[in-house]
Amino acid sequence: MLISAVALVLLSHPLDRSPIAIDSFEGKSYRGWRVTGTAFGSGPAHGALPNQMPVSGYEGEGLVNSYNGGDGSIGSMTSSKFKLQRPYLNFKIGGGNHPRETCIELIVDGKVVYSTTGKSTTPQDTEALAWATWDVSAYQGKSAQIQILDLNSGGWGHINIDEIVQSDQAQAPSEPLLTTPAEPYTPPVPEPIYRERYRPQFHFSAKHNWLNDPNGLVYFEGDYHLFFQYNPTGIQWGNMHWGHAISPDLVHWRELDPALSPDEHGTNYSGSAAVDVANTTGFGKEPRPPLVAMYTAAGKPFTQCLVYSNDHGRTWTKYSGNPVLPHVVGENRDPRIFWHEPSHKWVMALYLDGDEFAIYGSPDLKSWTELSRLHIPGSSECPELFQIPLEGTDETRWIFYGANYHYLVGTFDGTTFHQEEGPIQGDFGANFYASQTYNGMTDGRRVQIAWMNGPGPMPNMPFNQQMSFPCELKLIQTDDGPRLTRTPVQEIESLRGQGYALAATPIADGESVPVNLHSHQYDVSLSVHPDPGTQTVIQVGTQEVVIDADKKTITSLGRTAPLKLQDGNVDVRLLIDRSSLEVFAEHGLVSLTSYLPTPYRTNDVRILSRGGTSNIVSLQAFELKSAWP
Repeated sequence: MLISAVALVLLSHPLDRSPIAIDSFEGKSYRGWRVTGTAFGSGPAHGALPNQMPVSGYEGEGLVNSYNGGDGSIGSMTSSKFKLQRPYLNFKIGGGNHPRETCIELIVDGKVVYSTTGKSTTPQDTEALAWATWDVSAYQGKSAQIQILDLNSGGWGHINIDEIVQSDQAQAPSEPLLTTPAEPYTPPVPEPIYRERYRPQFHFSAKHNWLNDPNGLVYFEGDYHLFFQYNPTGIQWGNMHWGHAISPDLVHWRELDPALSPDEHGTNYSGSAAVDVANTTGFGKEPRPPLVAMYTAAGKPFTQCLVYSNDHGRTWTKYSGNPVLPHVVGENRDPRIFWHEPSHKWVMALYLDGDEFAIYGSPDLKSWTELSRLHIPGSSECPELFQIPLEGTDETRWIFYGANYHYLVGTFDGTTFHQEEGPIQGDFGANFYASQTYNGMTDGRRVQIAWMNGPGPMPNMPFNQQMSFPCELKLIQTDDGPRLTRTPVQEIESLRGQGYALAATPIADGESVPVNLHSHQYDVSLSVHPDPGTQTVIQVGTQEVVIDADKKTITSLGRTAPLKLQDGNVDVRLLIDRSSLEVFAEHGLVSLTSYLPTPYRTNDVRILSRGGTSNIVSLQAFELKSAWP
């Protein structure tokens, strides 16, 4: 019997049944996948991400790891369509056990037929990946898609996936089919930039990715410069650059390209900037003085470096003699510089280690001499040192504080800070850190911005973290001694829209009055005279700011501050943004800066009384327009 030529070819070359790879995640990007949210980053991870336990069990160098930004981040990945051509679909999986939330799913005919979650539930579990298998023989020849989901922001709220392969061989016993096919996850539609659901509308946030400490706050020829710690490649902390934004009015910001990038000395940690009016550095070009900045190069070890700009801060040149201050001790960092005219030299406050800070002096920012040291109990990092008038007198004082804004009041003779008062807690909220004030302001104001250090990114947002609203600091005399006040800069009035006012009104126990505005951003000022035993409550959606007349306290988002009633009256101001609530009481002597819990978005603000009558003396509120273009 003759065998045909075609049959001979098939016998000598059997049909290829080798495995078909869907993805092994070895590239730099998720090519072929549609990615939403922040959890998966911009491409495959190479093992563990910052603050994650060691990850094992994956193949090659890359894997899907949704711990980008920590467990609080969420997101999704959806593959392109492919044909099921083998009876088994194998993959490696690890991460949290949250069915339908941290999982990988197979979609056939528009329905989820398989959904497999991770195995880890307790702190003792590991980040090891293991093989799992779906028996897809019943779906041979059909078109399919895979979704990888991280929709959980709690403990073990992440998923790890690698090596998705179609094969004739099962790598593990098959996972169970869903009893009833489910609807696939529909990712949210991307929102316009700066108009996202949780984007602060009058607080600064980076267009994309992570930010922290404000750096280099300086005013120069019409521009307020805001530099900041910045990761241009990720939603989480790391890879520190100096981000950069400018504003004509401290309210409307325009983000520029990053100003500083890592070099052989390390990444770019916090620092400060100033105008070198006398051109002591020799960096200037007539007729304009240079802008100068000092920052910490976070290499091994940490050192302090100098940069300068001759084009209004648009580009920066690193000094060829860097570092200008070698390692001193520990992780010495965060140089704060200013020109001290009485001693005709530059002064730098520097964090050393523990609660210890140092003061240095220099004629030209290039050579530095240690002048003195001091301690601020309970404080560390990001020192601030400046002179400020004592209101109502011809006197001035100096302020020294660390990152937590527990400040000292005293004097400074160009060499040593002499403490008179403190440390005094400057802000009582949950999210106020690493604040800095502006150099170079020509109107005599001392303006402060802080990093609102928070728990993590808002759901599905392209950014992480924000700044506090700029506030003017003043030093006033009180019964307890000189104290700083913080009040929002007057430029906020440029954002005011529709207003609402309420004249003197008593609110009886259990009753409330609405603030008749309909917005997501407010500026609310209230003067109230509560009867003894009364709590006056400002309700912001489901959150409350509580003034307790008997305890003489004010509480906002779980944080409480002492309060003094003036002739029985309390004056309170609230700045309410989409993601934050800043409270100012006693004309700024008390402030509480906090994030609002997610999800938050409401247009409902009310004044409620408990336990007695709250006598409204006056109430004025304004809707605030967006500061973004």
